Amino acid sequence: MQFDTKIAVVIRTDLEAWQKLNVAAFLTSGIAAAFPECIGEPYADGSGTPYLSLIGQPILIYGADRPQLSRALERALARNVKPAVYTEDMFRTTHDAANREAVRAVIRAELNLVGLAMRAERKVIDKIVDELKFHS
Repeated sequence: MQFDTKIAVVIRTDLEAWQKLNVAAFLTSGIAAAFPECIGEPYADGSGTPYLSLIGQPILIYGADRPQLSRALERALARNVKPAVYTEDMFRTTHDAANREAVRAVIRAELNLVGLAMRAERKVIDKIVDELKFHS
């Protein structure tokens, strides 16, 4: 099945494994919150045990270094795509309000990005993540 939209998560490649997983989880929650229409129906197993709904389309995860993350952010904003962001400073906070303050304390050009997530038309996402490779 081909979707009209694409979800892309871009994560800095030099992070520890736990940090990459943490960033991916937080960023995809931003997509789910901003685009509730991307959430599928709830699951159930053959025994009738109910499970939570998931995002109903593939999420492509790309790797990037710091300059590539900054470039992707600027390319997204130039195309009117509002991304979810995660900065290195957020690893040192303990709650959501502190995360927002950590981002607010730094101008965009100086954000120490470790991850971005965005959802937009396929062609738009392709232009934003141009030259990035899937995370390995």
